[in-house]
Amino acid sequence: MKAALLGTTGYAGMTLLRILCDHPAVSEILAVSSSQEGEPVSSADPGMGEAAAAKMRGSRGMLMSIAEAASEKPDVVFSALPHLASAKALEPFFGRSVVIDLSADFRINDVSLFKKAYGEEPPRSDLLPQAVYGLCELHRDEIRRADLIASPGCYPTAALLPTVPLARAGKLRGKVFVNAMSGISGAGKKTAANYLFVERSENCGAYSPGTLHRHAPEMRKELALADRSLELFFMPHLVPLKRGIAATIAVETAEELSDEELRSIYADAYAEAPFVRITPRRIPETRDVLGSNRCDIGFHREGRTLFLFSVLDNLLKGASGQAVQSMNIRFGLAETEGLRSWGEV
Repeated sequence: MKAALLGTTGYAGMTLLRILCDHPAVSEILAVSSSQEGEPVSSADPGMGEAAAAKMRGSRGMLMSIAEAASEKPDVVFSALPHLASAKALEPFFGRSVVIDLSADFRINDVSLFKKAYGEEPPRSDLLPQAVYGLCELHRDEIRRADLIASPGCYPTAALLPTVPLARAGKLRGKVFVNAMSGISGAGKKTAANYLFVERSENCGAYSPGTLHRHAPEMRKELALADRSLELFFMPHLVPLKRGIAATIAVETAEELSDEELRSIYADAYAEAPFVRITPRRIPETRDVLGSNRCDIGFHREGRTLFLFSVLDNLLKGASGQAVQSMNIRFGLAETEGLRSWGEV
């Protein structure tokens, strides 16, 4: 299988390149970078060394242009480019390759809602009806048939995986409060004072609360597919970690649930989900999943008040790993192919 990668030198792109280098079904990688075209990938990403060269035969280990990659007719194209820029860059590949977009350009199919979240209309609104939301555990069957997959990011994944099974079962009522903490790599390689080491070290705080965060609309959209009566409120925080997401969710249940009932609901929902682990006897932590494509989910009950906890690696299950998981499903490979289900020590 020939895979193209746009945005190779960003954090998500660098992580994705490593996964593709180790993926047994990927025979050739077309690594694209508009800013460093013609440079050796080992120069742009010294951590790779010469490891990528074996799978970059056509380009002799050099980063290439979008036009060059398109001329090679890849089977699958990943875009790890920023929101609002990704869809435009993908133009040569639509209808010719399976496209997996890590940006938000195809995640919201309501044009007015997208404009409210991102300040502009979606770059390719005509393609929105055919885009499948790439949260694998919730849309596996649709992904199998999709040629355009909108891969969700870390915040929506951490919020939706714990809540949607309970919402589908009709067990939640009223307001869903999602408090989530993100490592700094979740912001990408932005050159901004707020992301400097001195600003973030020994510092933690909330930002873009409630309806202000641009990922809140896609969370509400997906939750509404499970139960339209629920209201979701999102409160993101930036914490001094390089990578990792931890979400704590508070919600009322329709009736008091036992631990056994909760375990049964999750067991049914995720019976075929190799990257979701339920940890009812302990609250999961980000170090449990660092370096893996796994999301760990825990819970705590106090009467009808339910607290849900989820953790994931924002660069893997929250970005690159999730995109490769979609590729595996779409091309009929084992869902776990090329992906780690265990965390680092």
